[in-house]
Amino acid sequence: MEIDGQQQLKVEDPAAVPEGFNADYLRVYYGKLFPYGDFFKWLCYGNDGKHPGCDQSYVGCREFSFTLENDIYLRFQSFDSAAELESSIKEKCPFKIDIGPVYSVDPAKRHAYAQSGNNVFVPVERELIFDIDISDYDDVRYCCSGADVCSDCWPLMTIAIKILDTSLRDDFGFNHILWVYSGRRGVHCWVCDSKARKLSNEQRAAVADYFRVYKGGENTLKKVSLAGPVLHPFLARSYTDVLESFFEDKLLLSQQLCASEERCQKMLDLIPDENVASELHDKWQGNRRSSISKEDVNAARWKQLKTTLQSGKHKVQGLRRCVEEIVFSYTYPRLDMEVSKHMNHLLKAPFCIHPKTGRVCVPIDPNNCDDFDPTAVLTLSQLLGELNAVGFQTDSENNWERTSLEKSIWFFRTSFLQPLLKACKEELESAYNAKLQQSKNSLNW
Repeated sequence: MEIDGQQQLKVEDPAAVPEGFNADYLRVYYGKLFPYGDFFKWLCYGNDGKHPGCDQSYVGCREFSFTLENDIYLRFQSFDSAAELESSIKEKCPFKIDIGPVYSVDPAKRHAYAQSGNNVFVPVERELIFDIDISDYDDVRYCCSGADVCSDCWPLMTIAIKILDTSLRDDFGFNHILWVYSGRRGVHCWVCDSKARKLSNEQRAAVADYFRVYKGGENTLKKVSLAGPVLHPFLARSYTDVLESFFEDKLLLSQQLCASEERCQKMLDLIPDENVASELHDKWQGNRRSSISKEDVNAARWKQLKTTLQSGKHKVQGLRRCVEEIVFSYTYPRLDMEVSKHMNHLLKAPFCIHPKTGRVCVPIDPNNCDDFDPTAVLTLSQLLGELNAVGFQTDSENNWERTSLEKSIWFFRTSFLQPLLKACKEELESAYNAKLQQSKNSLNW
């Protein structure tokens, strides 16, 4: 059997499909599994219907960027229909698909507008996006580094999801939030509410700054400073509900944060008073010579640090918040601020395949993010093996229902897309009726 002109990988056992990533594998994936319909419906935001309030030109002003084999970049692609998008992806077989903003004019025709001399080609709408990479936590994780992740350090991403998702919903009132695994070392967040998509760059920067606690460059030793007599309610809630218990019950032990002289010193360097730090250092040296077991040394030293800093006997300015500052330094989300601040940033599309890992960029359920395991995410070769094992119909649009990808697509559709489109429909109706009423009032006048 052939798949879009490609010879089917003839294997009986799903495991027999060699691991990896290549153009042939990708053609099968784009040909049989990529959810074009749901993907395109999302980016139309209800404007693909027949309601007179729909803006039929809306999606055609959206930028898509394709990265082809050998790092060939195709920027400013645009599509008017799901069929057009599907045809182009199948033909070009992009190794990566990025989504950009909605522009004031069709991005594919931007040069024609540029020749007119008017600066009319500008981004006018874009999801509020966040990008968080585990590699930005390399100074506080000792199990992995760079793009590598494991079950000991991935919970740092889980914590980031919990903190941001709660605040975006409770503090900003956003409802339509999509979390996506980047395919390798991090997570992406798409805030898709109408009011989020219409934020200016200045407003985006303000939202991003609201979350900015971890600051400073590589040469800045202390990157978290919590000023003021009391913590901001958002920070207090984050600390009490999530960060403190995660740090003390999991991270402290999983990363062995106080298990060596070097790691202890890193923590002591965050204490603004040298005398207090020296006092703790001496106590910890005593721990090392005592009978405290290796498993307990992290918890024991942390307890001593808390007791010393919170005892009240030290009147040094800045000590009162030091325990919280240390916890925030090790656990608080580290955002790529520039991605969130500017409308024109590209971000990898959901359901792409990461070329380095072969893993699918699947949605993450924020309500069950503790259960998400990046090392268990479907790979391209696993999906092809499942297709071969169960067989598939060459004319079927839903071959994904016969693979493990089904769970991710159903989650995307039922938990994210359907509520979003319902809200979009109500907004279109409301805006159209308001326009009619305004027209009616002007006629009456």
